[in-house]
Amino acid sequence: MMKKTVLLAAIALMGITAHAQKGSGFGIKGGLNYGANGDYFESAENAYKDPKGNVGYHIGVFGTIGDKIYLRPELVYTKTKSDYENNSLNMSKLDLPVLLGINIIGPLNVFAGPAFQYILDTDYEGITISDAENDFTVGLNIGAGLSFGKFGIDLRYERGFSENEVTVISNNGVTPGDRIDTRPDQLILSLALKL
Repeated sequence: MMKKTVLLAAIALMGITAHAQKGSGFGIKGGLNYGANGDYFESAENAYKDPKGNVGYHIGVFGTIGDKIYLRPELVYTKTKSDYENNSLNMSKLDLPVLLGINIIGPLNVFAGPAFQYILDTDYEGITISDAENDFTVGLNIGAGLSFGKFGIDLRYERGFSENEVTVISNNGVTPGDRIDTRPDQLILSLALKL
């Protein structure tokens, strides 16, 4: 059921992107993700000590419809890494943010909207984990960006509306039964190129 939903969303995004190509535009994007484990401020302190600990990346496509006020659907492949007790939870997922934005002044814009996530794969190095409770979850993106002609940069904050956990089954220094959230809060930095 969820695979059909994701497939329909991807087809709808392609249709929107094709329509946007005639109107406002479409393009490609990519960048870095930083995920927080637990308390965000504690996680920021850990990031200062080990900046590579929870860094991932993303690459995808987007369409933009409108000018002053715009709709921007995106289809993004994301690879995240979260360090827990000297081990790493690696996750591959498809993200489908549907953002409503407004151009404030000059190159500055702000945006917000739901972000649909479909988990493709999870791997916890050296540890056996259960499947995620839900392959499909919904979160929220909110952020700001700068646009310079065909180029853009944005920084956004993402959080899930609910936790989506996996359970440790067998371990390598991690307590069996521990639960790990597969939808951590994230800071996402993106560069975009309108084609």
